[in-house]
Amino acid sequence: MMKNKTLTAAAALCISATAFAGGGNPGPDVIVGDLNGMNHYGLVGGIRAYSIGTTACNIGTSRANWIDNSVNHPVIAQNLYRIRDGRMLHIGQGWLKHSFASLQGSVCASCQNDGDFQHLGTGCSDPYDAGLNGSQTGMGPRFQVNASTGSFPWPYANPQGSSGNAIFKRIQVPVDLLTSGNGEVYIAEGQYVTLDDANAGNNYNNCSYERANLNTNGSFTLTGPTNRERPAIFAWMDHGNGANNPDPSVQIVTALIPDDGEFNVAGKATDNGDGTWRYDYAIHNENSHRSANSISIPKAAGVSVSDFFFHAPHSHSGETYNNDPWTVSDGASEVSWSTDDWSLANDNVTNAVRWGEMHTYSFVANTPPVDGSVTIGLFRPGAGVTDFSVTLPIPSAGMAGCNEADIAEPFGSLDFSDVSAFLLAFSTSDPAADIAVPFGAWDFSDVAAFLGAFGAGCP
Repeated sequence: MMKNKTLTAAAALCISATAFAGGGNPGPDVIVGDLNGMNHYGLVGGIRAYSIGTTACNIGTSRANWIDNSVNHPVIAQNLYRIRDGRMLHIGQGWLKHSFASLQGSVCASCQNDGDFQHLGTGCSDPYDAGLNGSQTGMGPRFQVNASTGSFPWPYANPQGSSGNAIFKRIQVPVDLLTSGNGEVYIAEGQYVTLDDANAGNNYNNCSYERANLNTNGSFTLTGPTNRERPAIFAWMDHGNGANNPDPSVQIVTALIPDDGEFNVAGKATDNGDGTWRYDYAIHNENSHRSANSISIPKAAGVSVSDFFFHAPHSHSGETYNNDPWTVSDGASEVSWSTDDWSLANDNVTNAVRWGEMHTYSFVANTPPVDGSVTIGLFRPGAGVTDFSVTLPIPSAGMAGCNEADIAEPFGSLDFSDVSAFLLAFSTSDPAADIAVPFGAWDFSDVAAFLGAFGAGCP
């Protein structure tokens, strides 16, 4: 089992801000300093297409390679997400823009002017607008890029320089996911992956996000600041209860895989107000080449689950990854989702959580949350670990006593310990005392239900 780091909203913001404010990391350090616009390319076959403009900043101590027709330039990933009803989905992804030349601006810091057309100077910035990032002939597939090392072959495949209809290679979003009127918050994300940045060990701050407003014609307008060095999954924490309204119930854990890359894993539990809770989880693969192919959540005795949900972004335009849904299993001791195990034949085929992707999983359970160990399985083989575990909300054990009033040891009999435990739970709004409708409120109906069960006694 690996060590992991759970972030509260305040801690996550502090880490992100510190990473940027410090700057000066040895070697080149390329981040997304600004998301500078979005293009909309219309509707084809129930799918809308988009691109996102990005401005790169080099906050390191030496210039970064931007060399055309080589392996020594960044690729730019573009993603779109939606938060709705307390759940976050990765709704669209595009192919990768291959950068080819660099300007020398000062969006993030004072440019040191040590760059040129093929190098981004120290402290300097380089804008690629949405039109350039959506230019199909300059876009390559994701499957050929190892985001952990920043490497990819040149020339790239499928084939290099190809173009197609309006949605080809661009961010593709099914229209049924472009909803409005239910508190939706849309999130645009950019990510740079480049060889010299990774070689310098500076490849864990390459994602940034910004909110986007959906317009009536299907286009988007970016709004608010760019959240630098902060992957989009953190928007679930930052805007989970609406724009600029944080959701403190979202927990996010960052896990670093030895000799590989980084995952961000999130979870939250929502009280449905009817004696059940919805559990939502998301796995974001920031730059792990090994990827993920399973998630397992413990299920204790007395826990019943239902309403299973899975979502992954759609791969398209000849990207080799398939779109097969993961298989859910409701076992005796765990709920799990999984896809195919690795083989050489399916290395670039299986719908694992690949770098730059986020998959979402959900179910409803009949017990309130406690902190527990959620296990993520790694897809590709590698040295050391085959999985890792993170601490997130999971369903607590079912009722151990003879009825709803038997909430304290010794179970199987009703006595003063149960009365004392109920009064304490009631006074602290603990779910153990929320035993009658309306659920989510601790009132006389709970007291009456407790007294009725206590009076009935154990069988």
